[in-house]
Amino acid sequence: MTGTSPSGVRLGIDLGGTKIEVIALDARGHTLYQTRTPTPKHTDAQQQYQHILNTIQSLVGDCENNLKQKNLPVGIGMPGAVSLKTGLVKNANTTCLIGRNFNSDLNETLNRKVALENDANCFALSEATDGAGQQQACVFGVILGTGVGGGIVINEKVFIGANAIAGEWGHNPMPWINDKDLPKQTCYCGQHGCIETYLSGPGFEKQSHMQLNTNLTCQELFTQRHASASAGLAYTLYVERLAKALASVINVLDPNIIVLGGGLSNIDTLYEDIPKRWGKYIFSDEVNTKLVKNQFGDSSGVRGAAWLTKV
Repeated sequence: MTGTSPSGVRLGIDLGGTKIEVIALDARGHTLYQTRTPTPKHTDAQQQYQHILNTIQSLVGDCENNLKQKNLPVGIGMPGAVSLKTGLVKNANTTCLIGRNFNSDLNETLNRKVALENDANCFALSEATDGAGQQQACVFGVILGTGVGGGIVINEKVFIGANAIAGEWGHNPMPWINDKDLPKQTCYCGQHGCIETYLSGPGFEKQSHMQLNTNLTCQELFTQRHASASAGLAYTLYVERLAKALASVINVLDPNIIVLGGGLSNIDTLYEDIPKRWGKYIFSDEVNTKLVKNQFGDSSGVRGAAWLTKV
């Protein structure tokens, strides 16, 4: 933890593949300052990594100058995790981070100890602290976008796990698979039939192309589901698969609430259709787990990063 400032103000940084965002929250979670800038790109990994550090330093400096405060606590969400064995970044989509001692380099660059966490965990923490999952003992935060990720928050504390992979449900196999789920796609992780290959935006689109011989984009498959027979079937299959995948999480974690985030969380019919289907896969005579949409949209990640500094 980075501690607290006398004013109760804390900063959050969301390091994404396309943008880096900073936010300043007061003790009640009100936004005092917020801005974003494109994530630096470079063909040389070392150069890109240094540019990212410099950009974060600049964003923090500009924010503190705007607020006329210094040395505020900083939390940072990133696409990946810190290995508990080596202290180095692993599993990062922003590949220039992999193998780096990002935490140490951030501490040196910002001249303070920062709190560093996976971006999906930050999303879950945001929604559990003052979002759609607030006052719930166990929150499972789900990212449905270009990939499939997740985070677990118990009593407003991120649960990291023994291997720093808690909540990474996207790289489990699709459960209760049947002929309607064939053929399986190969996942970038090296396995076949991972949940991510069915439920991410690109995975859903590719699976529909393979299985239904449609050339519709992910967005078109959802928006045309009432007008196109193939889009309608693709939607039905997506709902069933998401119901199965979430049911397998409920059977293990038994969360009070599941909060959806990412681009596909904006499909409003999911919140009614999924609970109608997941009961037959859940090992219980009743299902009390709620499925809800996030409260803070694409700002959940950066807000959660700020809440990492909460003692």
